[in-house]
Amino acid sequence: MSKDLDEALVRKLAGLLEETGLGEIEYATGDLRIRIAKPTVNATYAAPMPTAAPVAAAPAAPAAAPAEDGEVVPSPMVGTAYIAPEPGAAAFAPVGSTVRKGQTIMIVEAMKTMNPIPAPRDGKIKSVHVENGQPVEFGQPLLVLE
Repeated sequence: MSKDLDEALVRKLAGLLEETGLGEIEYATGDLRIRIAKPTVNATYAAPMPTAAPVAAAPAAPAAAPAEDGEVVPSPMVGTAYIAPEPGAAAFAPVGSTVRKGQTIMIVEAMKTMNPIPAPRDGKIKSVHVENGQPVEFGQPLLVLE
């Protein structure tokens, strides 16, 4: 059956596993069944994930209040948020900076694709609700524009 195994499919599933932070993923079709799991060494990495969820959820509730004073820019997809173009670089739009409509204010990586998040309008960055490299959910507040 190894001749029928699609190496590209296995690599794609492994990439999906890494991107989503899941511990394992299983795919089955017909008599073909593929199960990919992270090594148990990564189990220590999985422990901080529940800690990250409450941290991400905590700013989500207060984000409703700043929406009255500004426009919440939500994540358009599930992925990983990056506030700077590369590690150690200055943020695209730090708190207090002025941005123009269409200017890149953040990047959300999804499926190994870097997706620039443009400013929906001219404004000033009031607050940023994510950290660099933080996983984000669809609709999760990324920042607030005044």
